[in-house]
Amino acid sequence: MIDKLVRENIKNLKAYSSAREHNFGMEAIFLDANESPFETGLNRYPDPNQMALKRALADLRLCRPEQIILGNGSDELIDLLMRSFCEPGLDNVICANPSYGMYQVSADINQVELRRFNLDANFEFEDTAALELADEHSKLLLLCSPNNPTGKIIPLSAIQNLCNEFNGIVVLDEAYIDFAESPSALSLLGQNDNLFVMQTFSKSWGMAGIRLGVGYTNPEIVEILSAVKAPYNVNTLTQNIALKAIENKQQSDAWIKALVEQRKVLEKVLNEFNMVERVFPSEANFLLVRFTNAQDVFNTLIDSGIVVRNRSKEFNCKNCLRISVGTMEENVKLLEVLKNLES
Repeated sequence: MIDKLVRENIKNLKAYSSAREHNFGMEAIFLDANESPFETGLNRYPDPNQMALKRALADLRLCRPEQIILGNGSDELIDLLMRSFCEPGLDNVICANPSYGMYQVSADINQVELRRFNLDANFEFEDTAALELADEHSKLLLLCSPNNPTGKIIPLSAIQNLCNEFNGIVVLDEAYIDFAESPSALSLLGQNDNLFVMQTFSKSWGMAGIRLGVGYTNPEIVEILSAVKAPYNVNTLTQNIALKAIENKQQSDAWIKALVEQRKVLEKVLNEFNMVERVFPSEANFLLVRFTNAQDVFNTLIDSGIVVRNRSKEFNCKNCLRISVGTMEENVKLLEVLKNLES
């Protein structure tokens, strides 16, 4: 199936063979890549296959290294998927409305039509709505779970049905999955060759600054994307820092627990404000909140040195602000400003 989806020019692509494609051992004398011979700790090119990091991630997520593709953030993985599978000016991709804005940007850059299906008033997902937009030129179904900006999870049963019914690749963006009570879709990988699950180090790992996105899928898709990506797309510093984070996973687990607890506190207290019409249930590290006048609240928060995102222009998000869950001290400050505004 995957062979029929990939673009012909990509199918025939001969990937660049980098100097570090093969492991010759650290004792070798490297005179092949025009690098500096003077040892700085960073004078050699990084492993283009990121094998040490992939092995660590495979152990963590209970999969195989050959099922993993790494990118300079998940945004690079989205772009790689579009460049590899979508013929410009001909093919299309499908996503929910509202959802992560980068899907539209990447589609526009690659000259690919983006088709949106609307979530209902409660931001619930219906798999039939997505499938109704598909035709023979639909290559990717881009879904975010928990969704951004709504915080809603997509049930695994719906994901499985989409993998069965959609004649393209189901791309599930799980940037916020570590904050959810619902399980990851990684358990569905073995039985679905057309499933691509993205995760990131930017949220629960506390490492947005290293720009590391992780794609889990079948080895055939990994091989295709690996041929298209830049040879050294994930640098040495990023690989080493990510490895250290995995070794210290208890720190990430503690942060997740703290943020989930603070999310529940924020949800409870925000619901007590008269200016708040609704706090939408969330399984992410943020809350989408509908105010009576979101712009006034937004301006007041900015004047107080608190930055949130105004999502009011997105579909069905009138008067909605997306508020990331901060530390307890940051959340207390947020609530103090809102209390003063309402009094």
